[in-house]
Amino acid sequence: MVRSALPPHVHKQLARIEPGAQFKGGLPQVLSSSGRSYYAKTGSQKDKGPYVTEVESLKAIGRAAPGLVPTLLAFGFADEDGREADSARGSPYFITEYRYMTPLTERSAAILGRRLATEVHNYTSPKGFGSEVPPYYGGVTRLRHGWYRTWEQYVDGLVGDLLSILEARGGYSDLCRKGQAIRARVIPALLRPLRIRPVLLHGGLWSGNAGTDTTTGEPVIYDASCVYGHSEADLATPHLFEGMPESFFEAYHDHMPKTAPVEQYELRGDLYLLFHHLNHTVLFGEPYAKVAQRKMEKLLGALA
Repeated sequence: MVRSALPPHVHKQLARIEPGAQFKGGLPQVLSSSGRSYYAKTGSQKDKGPYVTEVESLKAIGRAAPGLVPTLLAFGFADEDGREADSARGSPYFITEYRYMTPLTERSAAILGRRLATEVHNYTSPKGFGSEVPPYYGGVTRLRHGWYRTWEQYVDGLVGDLLSILEARGGYSDLCRKGQAIRARVIPALLRPLRIRPVLLHGGLWSGNAGTDTTTGEPVIYDASCVYGHSEADLATPHLFEGMPESFFEAYHDHMPKTAPVEQYELRGDLYLLFHHLNHTVLFGEPYAKVAQRKMEKLLGALA
């Protein structure tokens, strides 16, 4: 086997996955002499949390909907010399199959909507609402984990965490004041009436982390930060940005009806979007604060 410019721990794992093969290319895409391709990702010690969350999310969606995410092949930690290490001393890495993708089409988006409704959102947690490991939104913002008896309690805690970050930074007093009104009035009004199961959520699904496998024509999703919650939360995030085909939503609701009370469906979507607008404010600042404030005013006005 020829020497490789790949990090030694990545090369060692690839050799275990495919004995006798030769590997070339740089991170993240690695090519094998057999014609197979791999996706290898490495981080620093400070990236441990996001890597663990991403790996656990791949495992969870892979169990719920086989083939919908790239197959995880290796995960671990390595020291500066590339030797295997424990999580306290090493830096994280993982390897998955490499899936060649193009943007979602009407057909693949419809398949994604069906699979999300019938497989991912049919996968429940017996522990309640929440997650075993901390979710990282935008790959950066670390929020609470653990298990909650109700979805209302969990969402209130998540929104409260984001408001606490913004309050500590200063300069967002009006936004945070309205945010506390959202916690006091809107979250109970919209979420307390729900009679739902805690189902597996991607956590940040949009057209930028979904695609069409060029070999099979099937949908692929990735970059998840999974929690267990209300299925409709995964339908809100595609509206953050353009690009998700309408066939996705149509196919989804062909298999999963809107939650009662149906007349509050759009407002619930606005509340779930508000969470992401607040996180974007934490990450990127003022432009998103204005978006979040307008969303708050709409919700507070609708439930006055």
